[in-house]
Amino acid sequence: MCRHLAYLGPEVALARVLSDPEHSLVRQSWEPRRQRYGTVNADGFGVGWYAEGDPVPARYRRSGPAWGDLGLADLARVVRSEALLAAVRDATWAGADGEAAAAPFADGPWLFSHNGAVRDWPEAAAPLAAGLPPAELLRLAARTDSAFIWALVLRRLRAGDDLGTALAEPVRELASAAPGSRLNLLLTDGVTISATAWGDSLWYLADPRARRTVVASEPYDDDARWCEVPDRTLLTATRTRVELIPLKGTAHEEGVL
Repeated sequence: MCRHLAYLGPEVALARVLSDPEHSLVRQSWEPRRQRYGTVNADGFGVGWYAEGDPVPARYRRSGPAWGDLGLADLARVVRSEALLAAVRDATWAGADGEAAAAPFADGPWLFSHNGAVRDWPEAAAPLAAGLPPAELLRLAARTDSAFIWALVLRRLRAGDDLGTALAEPVRELASAAPGSRLNLLLTDGVTISATAWGDSLWYLADPRARRTVVASEPYDDDARWCEVPDRTLLTATRTRVELIPLKGTAHEEGVL
């Protein structure tokens, strides 16, 4: 379920990343090639991007499918950026949250997306919810597992954790509380990208000479430089470097100790 993508590199029109490639994220909204769960990502979409000199990103989100949104086509044609994060959504459960449930979620300089599902939601996550201040629960952007995961990640970011730690620790906590969850998370501040591969596909394209890095649920073209990220891995990337760190599981996660 869901497909997402983050880009760091030379300034480009958003369409160069989102819709122009042969197997672009927009095309993945109706025809993903490597999606393991679900078939069509028609339950909303979003894109967040950074403008020069402004650390707080802009967002465009809608509750319908990306392929039929003329506003997205126009925006992607004329808006240019050096950093973006975008996602297309296949909802796990029906709900009325509309575009509020569509990634990217945002706060300050950060953009966030979740590809996957928390198993036995929401009951399995209740012990973790008990550790959050009530005000943070009341501020959830939507009544979804993704919005809840974002609250866990955001709490760590505000406490000073780096992007990688802010993703890795909630993944471990959720994997322990809800074994079998799929927790592919994607986070950027416009300078660095962090992501986890946990139960679904994740790929990256690194081009250090061009100072360009793309991290995505699946390749958007057939460039031979795309590399698949092993499952149970934390990825941290800049424009010139990609680092992969194995993520150890818990006693409940068979075969990943």
